[in-house]
Amino acid sequence: MYTLALGPEWLSPEYLIGQFGLIGTLAIVFAESGLFAFLPGDSLLFTAGLFTASGDIDKPLWLVCTLIVAAAVLGDQVGYLIGKFFGPKLFSRPDSRLFKQENLDSAHEFMDKHGPKAIVLARFVPIIRTFAPMVAGAGAMKYRTFLVFNVIGGIGWGAGVTVLGYNLGQFEIIKNNIETIFIGIVLISVIPVVFEVLKARKQRKAAPAEAPAAVGRQRTAEPQASGRGRHAKR
Repeated sequence: MYTLALGPEWLSPEYLIGQFGLIGTLAIVFAESGLFAFLPGDSLLFTAGLFTASGDIDKPLWLVCTLIVAAAVLGDQVGYLIGKFFGPKLFSRPDSRLFKQENLDSAHEFMDKHGPKAIVLARFVPIIRTFAPMVAGAGAMKYRTFLVFNVIGGIGWGAGVTVLGYNLGQFEIIKNNIETIFIGIVLISVIPVVFEVLKARKQRKAAPAEAPAAVGRQRTAEPQASGRGRHAKR
């Protein structure tokens, strides 16, 4: 077994797959797609592909990918329904143990920026992929539109990352450096989240400074408009 020096052992992909097998992998993919945001999605899928190639998961690749995609799509469906029926409560209440307001706000900004295609893009961004379907449901995105992009995202992420792990896992250099690969996957996955957080903070800091300037411009414009009005009467 490989040892991942990043995070607790019970959250490491090789430990989870070793203990719970393919069924556990599917449960985690389902949960992370619409319920919990702290699970190791990307590295778990990569490891599932790697273990399929090595025979530790004794199922054909096509079946593993099909089941993972199904779990990902169903998880997003649950997230959409949570957002649709409980959206107002989620967005109006303060932080809870499961749904932090900051995470919901980040997902909302992500959805506003990218539109329906955000459902696909969010698959590759930790935390965002969990809350994006909730935001879609709360924002009353048409279910047919959501379903189409959900399936596309589920295939691209679920099958894509798994196949990548399967193909790369057959090379000795990958097997001998799997810990470094896992750390790299985690870091690459976190980069979009960090970028969005920093961008949001910058916008929030800029907003108070822009508000007085806008008021000043408005006050300056009012006398000019009034002057033009008097001139017109003459």
